[in-house]
Amino acid sequence: QVQFVESGGGLVQPGGSLRLSCAASGSIFSIYAMGWYRQAPGKQRELVAVISIGGSTNYADSVRGRFTISRDNAKNTVYLQMNSLKPEDTAVYYCNADHRATMTGPRLQFGSWGQGTQVTVSS
Repeated sequence: QVQFVESGGGLVQPGGSLRLSCAASGSIFSIYAMGWYRQAPGKQRELVAVISIGGSTNYADSVRGRFTISRDNAKNTVYLQMNSLKPEDTAVYYCNADHRATMTGPRLQFGSWGQGTQVTVSS
């Protein structure tokens, strides 16, 4: 099964920047789209950004123009560059991926969720 380890979070002032990283490991035959998600206290997990295996990207309206998603296919790693951070960006950030664990296994929309990385935007 695929697992994800997120890193790079922290405390930052409004207007600041952070770069998150997420590495996938475990049983991986192929990874297709990779995405970043976030969950703020008392709210449901939401999709922040997604990148296809070919590099096409899409963003939630709330982060478009401020966040940039990228990936390194050779390392099974996805990144999220976050600029112009706002207090409402405060959340635990997770990554996940549409993938196939084995050549003959099913294509799965998600793997196991990691611990996430906390991002706090506050003065």
